[in-house]
Amino acid sequence: MKNKNIDPERTKSFSGVSVNSNILKGLLIGALFVLFQGCGDNPFDSSKKKNQNLETAFILFYLQNQDPGEQYSGGWTTTFDSTVNAFDLVSSNLRDGGNIEFQGGNAFFNRNWVQPGNSASTGLGPVFNNNSCNGCHVKDGRGTPPASGSTDFATMLIRVSKPGLKDPITGGPVGLDHYGLQINDHGIAGIVADPTNYPAVPSEGITTVTFVEQPDAFPDGEPYSLRVPTFTITWDATLGTPPSFSQSPRTSPMIPGLGLLEAIPETTIFSFADENDADGDGISGKPNAVWDAKLQKKVLGRFGWKANEPNLNQQNQGAFLGDIGITSPLFPNQNCVGAQTACFASTPGNNGTPEGTEISKRTADLVTLYTKLVGTPGRRDWTHADVIRGKELFSEIGCDSCHKPYIFTGYLEGFPEVSFQHIKPYTDLLLHDMGPSLADNREDFEASGTEWRTPPLWGTGLIQRVNGHNHLLHDGRARGHKEAVLWHGGEALASKNKFINLPQTDRNKLIRFLESL
Repeated sequence: MKNKNIDPERTKSFSGVSVNSNILKGLLIGALFVLFQGCGDNPFDSSKKKNQNLETAFILFYLQNQDPGEQYSGGWTTTFDSTVNAFDLVSSNLRDGGNIEFQGGNAFFNRNWVQPGNSASTGLGPVFNNNSCNGCHVKDGRGTPPASGSTDFATMLIRVSKPGLKDPITGGPVGLDHYGLQINDHGIAGIVADPTNYPAVPSEGITTVTFVEQPDAFPDGEPYSLRVPTFTITWDATLGTPPSFSQSPRTSPMIPGLGLLEAIPETTIFSFADENDADGDGISGKPNAVWDAKLQKKVLGRFGWKANEPNLNQQNQGAFLGDIGITSPLFPNQNCVGAQTACFASTPGNNGTPEGTEISKRTADLVTLYTKLVGTPGRRDWTHADVIRGKELFSEIGCDSCHKPYIFTGYLEGFPEVSFQHIKPYTDLLLHDMGPSLADNREDFEASGTEWRTPPLWGTGLIQRVNGHNHLLHDGRARGHKEAVLWHGGEALASKNKFINLPQTDRNKLIRFLESL
């Protein structure tokens, strides 16, 4: 993990104060403290209250008018490094003294867990998809499907559930009797000398993907081809094939910018929604309502391909259990269901945590801090004429109806770095009908089988450099931005058709803009 990478623009004067100075950082953090803590003054002292209101108004005016610029996709968290390390950098405005906790979270993010019975970092499994967070989010970047005919699903997984059913309490999908909500394609080897406490545990199944090319051409004759994926599950023989099931392939998303997305006010997200298309523009946008395991109630969903997770704390602890098989204070039970006898018999890892789970609350908090404070990569070539025209075309054909180019974040308690930032995420965090070609036909809380959350576009122009591929969309079928646009349907069909009918030179400018993000 590298430290800060500062754009030369950051060294310029900023209202007389260097933007890199601790003075400015102190001003901003102190302003937030004043705003939300009240400094302990008597709230019934009218003169002090009036002065505070004036001060608050000044601070808000000051903060709200300091957009650092087009190239700062993540506001002052933005980093400028377009190398293979672009997604693996700390926020540029990290608080003084914050690097110790950040690196602590980074260490747990990269840790390779082993099965129980070993000396350290135990808890892997009994069933799992990978042995570390970084194993799925390689260099904090995007996952990809394997090559056609392969079963090597290292950076993506398959969600499963009973068709048409919702949990009566949570409103979420209902897991399969012997498999739960996700296919874990690995099981621990066990300990031969102690099979009673540490039996070998079989994987739940193996998935194979095959692709079929679908060639076509733009009206001006430029050829293209889309690859159509088919995912086939070979179920564990002892558990059998479910009588019916829904499945949804999901690649692992990028880490940069997640804290900023959590800092977007709910009111902002709801202001984008138009579930019944009242304005008649053909774009609806629906917020997902998902289960908060800590609060034990439904709240707004923000994270995941269907906005099926409410916050990073739950997202991370859910991934520890579902993907690695690591129990945590929020999810303390092993990931075993139905007739998985060996899984239930397996002794959990013992890492001596105060809570008795395989990771402690402290570890979970460090990983959450880390995922909130990975810096967002800055733009490249944003002043190039073709890129500027590409952004105009992006708006002219309606892409920005869902991929919102600008949002002002709110206050996120304990995280001044991501609070009150001018960001360019290119998402509205809402669900949209993307048409039958992209449908997984699997409901996820309020998301239908054709609806997906608008994914952020920041950083997508660097995926090739960081991860060695440019595979986009939920299952990685699109090989670059052009194919991703061509897969759009449903509410995005009109925009896709406008893109198809652009002159080739304009299509290239729009793609060049996307690659600058």
